[in-house]
Amino acid sequence: MTIPRKYLLTGAVVLIAVAAVLLKYRHYVTNPWTRDGQVRAEVIQITPRVSGPIVKLPIRDNEFVRAGDLLYEIDPRTFQADLDKARAELDQTGDNVLSLEKQVEAAEAAVEVARGNIAQAESSIAQMVATIEKNQAEYVRQQNLLPKKATSEKAVERAKANYEVAVQEKHAADAGLLQARASLLESEADLAKARANLGALGDSNPQLRAALAALRQAELNLEFTQVRAPVDGYVTNLNLRLGSQAVANQPALALVDSASYWIAGFFRENMIADIRSGDRAVVTLMTYPDTPLEGRVDSVGWGIAQTDGSTGFELLPTIDPTFEWIRLAQRVPIRIHLAEVPDDIELRVGTTASVLVMTGTADDDSETTVAAAPAWLQ
Repeated sequence: MTIPRKYLLTGAVVLIAVAAVLLKYRHYVTNPWTRDGQVRAEVIQITPRVSGPIVKLPIRDNEFVRAGDLLYEIDPRTFQADLDKARAELDQTGDNVLSLEKQVEAAEAAVEVARGNIAQAESSIAQMVATIEKNQAEYVRQQNLLPKKATSEKAVERAKANYEVAVQEKHAADAGLLQARASLLESEADLAKARANLGALGDSNPQLRAALAALRQAELNLEFTQVRAPVDGYVTNLNLRLGSQAVANQPALALVDSASYWIAGFFRENMIADIRSGDRAVVTLMTYPDTPLEGRVDSVGWGIAQTDGSTGFELLPTIDPTFEWIRLAQRVPIRIHLAEVPDDIELRVGTTASVLVMTGTADDDSETTVAAAPAWLQ
């Protein structure tokens, strides 16, 4: 019995269609895939550096802002007053440092004077020692001449008086030298104290550095009253209002970095053995089910948090009950970098995606596109 040609043709078409379906099915089933994917991005918590009421709020919720745009401004008047005060204190510190420098100069001059007095006293003592020796020799000579009637009693008495006067003058000079040395020590102590009060000279002076640091801090605090966007992104969940109190180091709003989107795919642990960094990936957003997005595997997570064994009630370990005949595979996060996002696709943090990873394609540079995963796989 001969089979009509039309039945053969129809059968061939059906077989080809079934083969194509099976190949596509194999493509989407043999490669690791998951419906547990999410859109992620870097979310920056905009935190003020100073506290105060908000006086300007030019942004709206969910608005796109550029890096450097003003997000909000804190009342700057208090910080402007602090800046004016810091400038005045810097001027006053400069005057105080100048006065201390003059005190150091005066103390240095006093030390030089004291040293000069010591040198003069030592010179006078040296002269008096010579005078004493001369007068003593004259007194001895007069005493030797008196028995020979070669001199008079009056001359002997005069020589003796001259000698004794020279000795007394030397004692006075010795006392003057001690006083001059004491004055030098006192002057040196005053100089050391003046130098300690002054500190280092020039820009290294600690008082000037402290005043300059206070001025810089006041300038920064005034700048911090204007809170600006650090990156391009979207303002999200804006709850601020004019007059609201901004508190230093307390997050005030969230900014989604528009240049930091990635896809986090959570794959069962028994599916990740062959996944490598650089493998091609296909991401299908639930928001856009008919528009697959090309990507590459950035990295595979190295750990996940464990609940079993964590500290629970009364510091005892928490253990979840399990069925002995069922082993639930843990899910490991895989980071997917999107190669290119069409202009009509809007990524939103936290939205759901299906992710398919084509293993063994890390070195594949081809630009062949992949169709979106079937809806029943998404």
